[in-house]
Amino acid sequence: MDWDISFSKQVDKFLKTHHLDDTEITIPIIQSIKKLSGQTVSVDLKRMSGEWAGYLRVRSGKKRIIFSVNFTNHTAHVVVFDYRGNVYK
Repeated sequence: MDWDISFSKQVDKFLKTHHLDDTEITIPIIQSIKKLSGQTVSVDLKRMSGEWAGYLRVRSGKKRIIFSVNFTNHTAHVVVFDYRGNVYK
């Protein structure tokens, strides 16, 4: 099943200003979805709490990806993609 991965305005801006390809985000997101589905995948995935409750966090080197997943519609929405020190502000 194909997943529809959408990006917020902040994510699009970060990718553009740092000259990054969207595969920097899509590959870790797809690996995270596989891990949530029960497959054995090496990815640092964590459920968020507090004001980020309901979201998931993936580490990608020094960057963090915060996203939400809807399994019924097969969609993932990336809310924040930034360096570790800036992502939780």
